[in-house]
Amino acid sequence: MALNRIRTIFFDYDGTLHNGIKIYAPAFREAYSYLVENNYAPPREWAEDEISYWLGFSPMDMWNTFMPDLADETKITCSGIISSTMKALTDGGKAELYEGSLEVLTYLKNKGYHLIFISNCKNYYKEAHNRMFHLDSYFEELIATEEYGFIPKSEILASIKHRYEKDIAIVGDRIQDIEAGKDNSILTIGCSYGYGSASELQDADIIITDVLELKDIL
Repeated sequence: MALNRIRTIFFDYDGTLHNGIKIYAPAFREAYSYLVENNYAPPREWAEDEISYWLGFSPMDMWNTFMPDLADETKITCSGIISSTMKALTDGGKAELYEGSLEVLTYLKNKGYHLIFISNCKNYYKEAHNRMFHLDSYFEELIATEEYGFIPKSEILASIKHRYEKDIAIVGDRIQDIEAGKDNSILTIGCSYGYGSASELQDADIIITDVLELKDIL
């Protein structure tokens, strides 16, 4: 697919534009402390590179994979702890975009690309970050997968891609983003600076090591 034919770009958020570990790590640790205090898990320390693995998963996929034997109500409680902690940190100004993210979005918008935000997140998260970073100044649509019942991004794209001008690309750091692109026959741009492993991005059409590289290729 020729890059000069791309008209619409879907962007993942955490690990692509937003350095999500800054607010996710303390939220994860808060939820794990709850598990320890209630004898659901043994005490232990968590390194950021261990925690960052879960960025990009929908909340229930994360808990169903991380601790599948927990009761559903406990998973929901822990997910709520993460949500409330991340919201408080975001509202307190602790969220950080990668350096160059807004510069790239401005550049692409000014070149006439149609930009769409799509994240495996809850609605509150999308809305909180929109308030902080004015994301709707850059994106024509902000999609949180909660709006679709947390179905995979590939299924969401399959149901909505007809609404957007072709050709289409997706930019993301996790296998969920690459699979979404491959399943829908759209160009995939993998972000190696994010939270996915090299193997997750091995099938990406293009790999970038810095978000600013998008200005060079698009």
